[in-house]
Amino acid sequence: MKQPLGVILAGGQATRMGGGDKGLLGLGGRTVLDRVIERLSPQIADLALNANGDPARFSALGLPVLPDSIGGYAGPLAGVLAGLDWAAERGAETIVTAAADTPFFPCDLVPQLLLASEGMAQPLVLAATPDPERGRARHPTFGLWPVGLRDDLRASLEEGTRKVVLWTDRHGGREALFPDPEAFFNINTRADLSRAEAML
Repeated sequence: MKQPLGVILAGGQATRMGGGDKGLLGLGGRTVLDRVIERLSPQIADLALNANGDPARFSALGLPVLPDSIGGYAGPLAGVLAGLDWAAERGAETIVTAAADTPFFPCDLVPQLLLASEGMAQPLVLAATPDPERGRARHPTFGLWPVGLRDDLRASLEEGTRKVVLWTDRHGGREALFPDPEAFFNINTRADLSRAEAML
């Protein structure tokens, strides 16, 4: 399998932060998004950003900005679809997504997702971590997605599907288990931002 393309999902509305772009918040003298890009770039063939609104606010990053093609803030799956459409235009087979507000995700994210996908006709894998209550917790914004399922995803979104795991389970999606329960810590509130500063 060819190396996946990467898509950073920054299309959320950041309601718990009072709006705006969480990825552009400062963290240790750089933006959260800078840290996400730094982690993901070495693991993938090329990179784009899924975001809605004026793309000029991300111009300093020098990345393609892909808006949702499904209206009304349809959630992460709409961002995945935008990424799959971009990847299809470039002749890619898969994308890997990462969230713009999660700066400490594993440096072996892509290799582990690919490993978990071995033998699958349509490589579809979500990252997961141990969870004391549920056994394991899936992280639906971190996954490996096949370009071959983009038309199915588009139809599902148009029918109203919004929950990532509902769609991935329907297609026999797998999980790649990462041992650190804090690996996908994400910044939703000012308190989370303070905690991220401490984690640095």
